[in-house]
Amino acid sequence: MIIKENILNYKTIAGVSYERIGISHQVFGKEIHTAPIVLIIHALTGNSDILSTEKGWWKEIVGENKLINTKEYTVIVFNIPGNGFDGHLIDTYKDFCARDIALIFHAALQKLNIKQVFSILGVSLGGGIAWEMASLYPKFSNYIIPIAADWKSSDWIIGHNFIQESILLNSKKPLEDARKMAMLFYRTPVSFSQKFNRTKTNDRSMYNVESWLNHHAEKLKNRFELKAYLMMNHLLASINIVPEGKTLEEVMSKIESSIIQISVSSDLFFIPEENRKTKKTLDKLKMTNEYYEIKSLDGHDAFLIEHEQITAFLSSIFKK
Repeated sequence: MIIKENILNYKTIAGVSYERIGISHQVFGKEIHTAPIVLIIHALTGNSDILSTEKGWWKEIVGENKLINTKEYTVIVFNIPGNGFDGHLIDTYKDFCARDIALIFHAALQKLNIKQVFSILGVSLGGGIAWEMASLYPKFSNYIIPIAADWKSSDWIIGHNFIQESILLNSKKPLEDARKMAMLFYRTPVSFSQKFNRTKTNDRSMYNVESWLNHHAEKLKNRFELKAYLMMNHLLASINIVPEGKTLEEVMSKIESSIIQISVSSDLFFIPEENRKTKKTLDKLKMTNEYYEIKSLDGHDAFLIEHEQITAFLSSIFKK
């Protein structure tokens, strides 16, 4: 069940005032205030549905007797405002940045009388928002676990999202064309070669890779809105936990959570080298942190595929 709420009288970091911002979430496992809380933050085209039989995007990680055992934990998953899953869309997407979402999530948790959580686990865009929450509320979570993510949007990601925005604003088929372009970055040349090997469809009308891209484009068009894509794409390009005039070391040193980074060896989007640099900074500051790397040929999307590796990395944290 999706639970809807409003955050009232919110002024964005860009200085735009909103009388009301719709926020929604789902709760899985134990009732709130009866067990440790795990906050999960979804990726760009994700949503709060992590467990349904047909569409649950992380049911291999969360559930009864899974890594995050719903018999032992309360799992809260917010919909990033404007993702459309709850029917709420945002017209002026550039009013917001990733830090706004972190502030809104925290405000929503306060309304639920949640003063602290066991862990904040975010994937891709969600991982960037997890970093933002860590920098804003350094004592709020025992663990911060960004997966296939980083504390900032690199120039590579900003450039990618700039092209995505151009496609979304100018294409005759914006959702489909933007999605097809993005899928090339979410996977890798090697994974495509292994999967398709230059084969053609049964009727020989096109290459299987073309058919696969068309399938994913159509699939997204049927469940996502253009305004939602524009919003999420913009948020992804806005991640940055270091305010102007501050240094990364200054911001990181205030975080009291244990940081567990998980990258993907073949990620062409949030490249693992950036996460390794972050680990060096955390080590230099003598902060409690760990770094793991998913070994996969599937690129960025491996966080949706390599469930066994993620479970192995995090089992000691979530074992009760």
